[in-house]
Amino acid sequence: MSQRVCISLDAMGGDHGPSTVVPGAALARERHPEMTFLMFGDEAVVAPLVAAEPRLKGAVEVRHTTVSIAMDDKPSQAVRQGRGKSSMWQAIQAVRDGQADAAVSAGNTGALMAMSKICLKTMAGIERPAIACLWPTVRGESVVLDVGATIGTDAEHLVEMAVMGAAMARIVFDLDRPTVGLLNVGTEEMKGNEAVKEAARLLREADLANFSYHGFVEGTDLGRGTTDVVVTEGFTGNIALKTAEGTAKQIGSYLRSAMTRTLSAKIGALFARQAFQALKDKMNPSRANGGVFLGLEGIVIKSHGSENAQGFAAAVDLAHDMARHDLMRTIRDMLDQTPALAPA
Repeated sequence: MSQRVCISLDAMGGDHGPSTVVPGAALARERHPEMTFLMFGDEAVVAPLVAAEPRLKGAVEVRHTTVSIAMDDKPSQAVRQGRGKSSMWQAIQAVRDGQADAAVSAGNTGALMAMSKICLKTMAGIERPAIACLWPTVRGESVVLDVGATIGTDAEHLVEMAVMGAAMARIVFDLDRPTVGLLNVGTEEMKGNEAVKEAARLLREADLANFSYHGFVEGTDLGRGTTDVVVTEGFTGNIALKTAEGTAKQIGSYLRSAMTRTLSAKIGALFARQAFQALKDKMNPSRANGGVFLGLEGIVIKSHGSENAQGFAAAVDLAHDMARHDLMRTIRDMLDQTPALAPA
């Protein structure tokens, strides 16, 4: 595809709306000068912020919308009220119509998924979409999915997610044959529910050329980075994600308390400040912000609603990489090479 990448942004989405989206886009464009944007939102609010940002000069087209989706709107309500006219819908529609290469929103997750499924449709050979995230590990990062798109699964859906997650890992980590593990309650073959065990059998027998099936992994393997991709269903994945985020904040709180408790601790913290800053940077969730909606006929990225400009920029970076390296073609090629999932 062309070096030039256009990203459509739901400027009104998230807890902070344009005050985060505009500077976040500017930060991302510093890293990708060829990138341009379509921003959908209230022109009276968005346009002045864009005009005041020199890093976005000549790179943004603001398209006025009068409707925005609230963070607490039910998906069905959001679709009824925002279909065709909300900033979220129009950002997605720009991808469908070929005007943008990917869409990014920090808005309501349920509404974004519902609108994306209606507007873009699912890919041939894919039963249900999944949300994939980048998970910090001691080795670097892993792709973990599903972290909340759908509750419940079957063996075929787990295999689909393995293929899609591997496609994402090939792009993000530049790997020819990423390793894939199925999250389970143990690594022994007899453990787990029937869907997980059947998916393991299918993946083991398929012996695919474009990724390597590692086997079962446990919760402790998420942080270790045992595999490049970890596959699980949305209920478990979302709990794991929220638990990890909460644990990171808990550890940070413990460290701050311990390092300020006594004078000697404060002096020690002063000498170790570079090490603590490195730890803080590694555990900063903003670095890996952005959930990729996999399995749709188009690229949609979900940013955390409460993220700051740095975090939103990370989601835009991810959208750029997925579009620049043609995630859609990679997934289609891998589906075609997976006999059980090849479109009829």
